[in-house]
Amino acid sequence: MARIAVIGAGMGAMAAAARLAVAGHRVAVYERTETYGGAVRRFERDGFAFDTGPALLPLPAVYRDLFVKTGKEPLEACVELTQVDPSARHVFADGTEVSLPNASRAGVVAALEETLGAGTGDRWGDFLVRAREAWDRTRRPLLEEPLWPNWRVLADREPYPSVPHKRLLRTRRAATLAEVGAWELRDPRLVALLESHALAYGLDPRTTPASAAVLPYLEHAFGTWYVRGGIRELARAVHERCVARRVEFHFGAEVTGILEKDGRVVGLELADGTVAEAEFVVAGVAPGVLDRLARGTALHGADEVAPQSGAASRLTVLLALRGGRPEGAAHRTVVHAADRDAELDALFGTAPRMAAPPTVTVVRPGDPALVPDAGHETVTLTATVPAQPDRGRAESEVFERHAEHLITAAERAVPDLRDRLLWHEVRTPADFAEATGVDGGAVPAPALAAADGRLLHPSNSTAVSGLFTVGGWSHPGGGLPHAGMSGALVAGLIVEGPEFRGSQ
Repeated sequence: MARIAVIGAGMGAMAAAARLAVAGHRVAVYERTETYGGAVRRFERDGFAFDTGPALLPLPAVYRDLFVKTGKEPLEACVELTQVDPSARHVFADGTEVSLPNASRAGVVAALEETLGAGTGDRWGDFLVRAREAWDRTRRPLLEEPLWPNWRVLADREPYPSVPHKRLLRTRRAATLAEVGAWELRDPRLVALLESHALAYGLDPRTTPASAAVLPYLEHAFGTWYVRGGIRELARAVHERCVARRVEFHFGAEVTGILEKDGRVVGLELADGTVAEAEFVVAGVAPGVLDRLARGTALHGADEVAPQSGAASRLTVLLALRGGRPEGAAHRTVVHAADRDAELDALFGTAPRMAAPPTVTVVRPGDPALVPDAGHETVTLTATVPAQPDRGRAESEVFERHAEHLITAAERAVPDLRDRLLWHEVRTPADFAEATGVDGGAVPAPALAAADGRLLHPSNSTAVSGLFTVGGWSHPGGGLPHAGMSGALVAGLIVEGPEFRGSQ
């Protein structure tokens, strides 16, 4: 039995802690803040409750596996999962609206065909077939196995089988998501539908590799799920599973250094001056934080994947409304920006700034657990914004003004929104930074192949023996499913050693 110290109580860190405890190790988690969950937080006021991080759960099989492997009670005995249907409603710039059924290729094709016109459904359906091929080619190396030592194979090879595009005397294949949309989908509304999946992770579709086609495919194939009571309930369940497996949690315990001797970790130094001895350390923190804790120790070799420096964050507006959610209202609506090029230029230009009006995701859970009574409703608005440190009151006022743009855009999804509005709260990148410790509140993207490895993440193992990384800023990247996968990979590497090759 080894002593294992875990830095941070994010979802990936807790997933690793539970698995390691079941394997017989003594696990202690040191969390800088006063609660668990990382970005999976909750805001409460006047009987209203809101998720301030992820709102929906794709690929719930990851957490089902975690609960099966760490105890007798399955996931569904600990939280109530419901499939969201329709998966999403889309309101496009030209006023067209379409609701897409959950996990039904035939249903999606029919809905697009009926709403957007002949041929659109078939083109999207054909795209999903190609996206599935990209998924099949990358699923194991990108999600289920430790990052390959010869990761360049993933960096140089584009797994998406794009359709040849003839222009003048040249034949090309799509290298970016934007080219997939322009050459294969050929409808601005389908392009917006495709690119919204990248934009949600702060990715510029004009430079994001075509392999990002796996993002809409993942949602299509495995469905979109809601946790009754909010995604924070999932974090609660994982925390409780850790406690049941005798994982020790130390909240308000800031780690100030990782201690090593002769190239191997020996423990942690805490802000109060105490030392926590450990044979293994699992760090669930961003690369910049890890570098500070390592105090100049080289964690990755020159030929390894370089840590990402996230450029995008999220602005979230929480709305408390009088009146219950109308029958049949979509759980999630994406209101697309009127000018796609202007939005991308603003967010990803040489001087990134907030786009106005932006693409806004409107979430209406209709969950009785989140409201004081049936005569009220919670609505959450989210838009991608550049990551940036909080610069005081002036910056807060800028975000408050931008929140008005989100509310205006959301009126296209909830026409009586302003008349029903009781109050709103704005959660900025600074709030995200406070919850996660990530500079500027940056949000990690999931690992993607191609693009010279730009969207791969560093391996879970490091150059320091016994030191491992977990969570969105290490392999396999950001997102709730990916965090759970990273926990499984780290546990496997510690329990089975470097020969571990992932679940079979």
